[in-house]
Amino acid sequence: YTLPVEQQWISRIHKAAVFLQDQGMINYDFSENISNTDYERAMREFSEGDYDLIVGEVFGLEQASRQVAFDYPDKAYLMGSSFLPDDNSPQNFAVFDNYIQDASYLTGIIAGALTKSKIIGMVGGYPIPEVNRLMNAFKAGAHELQPDIEFKVAFIGSWYDPPKAKETAFAQIDAGADVMYAERFGVSDAAQERGIPAIGNVIDTQPDYPDTVVASALWHFEPTLTAAVEAVKAGTFIADNYGVYSYMKHGGCSLAPLGTWEGKVPQEALDLVAQRESEIKAGSYTVTIDDNDPTTTG
Repeated sequence: YTLPVEQQWISRIHKAAVFLQDQGMINYDFSENISNTDYERAMREFSEGDYDLIVGEVFGLEQASRQVAFDYPDKAYLMGSSFLPDDNSPQNFAVFDNYIQDASYLTGIIAGALTKSKIIGMVGGYPIPEVNRLMNAFKAGAHELQPDIEFKVAFIGSWYDPPKAKETAFAQIDAGADVMYAERFGVSDAAQERGIPAIGNVIDTQPDYPDTVVASALWHFEPTLTAAVEAVKAGTFIADNYGVYSYMKHGGCSLAPLGTWEGKVPQEALDLVAQRESEIKAGSYTVTIDDNDPTTTG
């Protein structure tokens, strides 16, 4: 991992691996805080070891990581990546990503019901597909409730800079936002200080902000990792897109319980959330995957 296992995105992978180990499905070792400049060396070190499946994220070294897979054809690699496999990909290199747009869309419906100013603030790390698709799905959900909602969108250029995220959120709140989309840590702190609701991402932060975080789009990596492990054991692992296992219909994402916000969200929104969730799971409603950079509107 390029970051500590406590980091929100990495934590979901780590949690899934620990779960599978507890179930007796795998033996699990890991390294954390590996810089991009040292990542290829770490990949090769694990590849030389007695491991069947190597999991990580290679957004910062897409080409170099694939070369490692070419050099170790008897190993299986499951890597977080912005690029899908193609004819030139090593056949032992599968990819995944947090395709939790379904749950993000549902949180947008809730946010759309809560805003009174009809301005929602959104603070993200970087405008990359992994972030963009969640923000855009959230926006689409909010527009289902109120088509004329405007959005203030900003990126802080970091995966972890809570003070900067907080400062950016304050600026959006000062510009009229009365609901915040907290893609990064620090945003919910600003919302809490100003007494407005926030929407969480990837993990449930309501226990830390019980009066602020209304709902969160949760990522569950267990279906992804289980599918990969079963393929390795069956000898059927190939270059494939495991991102689909993050879809709601596979159990890869969900809407966190409202918890402290039970009874505070308009019933109209809850009814639509229940309807859309049922339709998404049944395959009769599809949330659009939009990887384009989200922009400020209004």
